[in-house]
Amino acid sequence: MRITERQKLILDKVIEEYVDSANPVSSKLLEKKYHFGICPATIRNEMQTLTEGGYLYQPHTSAGRVPTDKGYRFLVDDLLEEDFSYSDQKFYKEFSQIEREVKDSLKFIHLLTKKVAEITSNLTVSYLEKEGLVLKEGWRELIKEPEFRNPDYFSKFIEMMESWEDDIEDYETSPKIRIFIGKENPLPEARDFSIIVSPCSFTKGQDGILAIIGPKRMAYSKNINLIKSLTRFLTE
Repeated sequence: MRITERQKLILDKVIEEYVDSANPVSSKLLEKKYHFGICPATIRNEMQTLTEGGYLYQPHTSAGRVPTDKGYRFLVDDLLEEDFSYSDQKFYKEFSQIEREVKDSLKFIHLLTKKVAEITSNLTVSYLEKEGLVLKEGWRELIKEPEFRNPDYFSKFIEMMESWEDDIEDYETSPKIRIFIGKENPLPEARDFSIIVSPCSFTKGQDGILAIIGPKRMAYSKNINLIKSLTRFLTE
């Protein structure tokens, strides 16, 4: 199925609303909040087409729509092609302040990891290859997400993190940002989550990876923007 520009816009807004609310998104909400310039029936028809194409799904007959892994992937592929340089300065200011205040390299990396976790509200992991050191920040922010009210979901996340840390060196092989959404994850335990991984030169002689890990319902645009800004900052 080839998505039209109108369907792409509707898909983007469904994802945006679902990321914000964690609730299925109805055609009525889209009609009320956005001015697509089309009638309500056309919005419903386009959402149905996106559902039949595998980009959205309907949890219940009377419910709104929720993005699928395929829907998120369509959004992410678009985002990875964008130039995010227009908003670098917003994050540069945050990173520069840490750099000015902290001279110890390990403390700098630790605070950098913590700052990324605060901005994303996801678990953030920095892995330092030379020392084999793993720094994790963001648990407090992460468990506030609605998904973690389900004890089984929380248990799956802990299980996934244990397996992921065991195989963390396998994620160093790519020079680019990689994003694993749901079933795309190589670990079976990670099928309900998304992982954004990027190579990172934290300081001179301290190479490794930085990862943002959380529910599939994460703010991909902000998170990708943040990682691109961070890697540029550290390189410069």
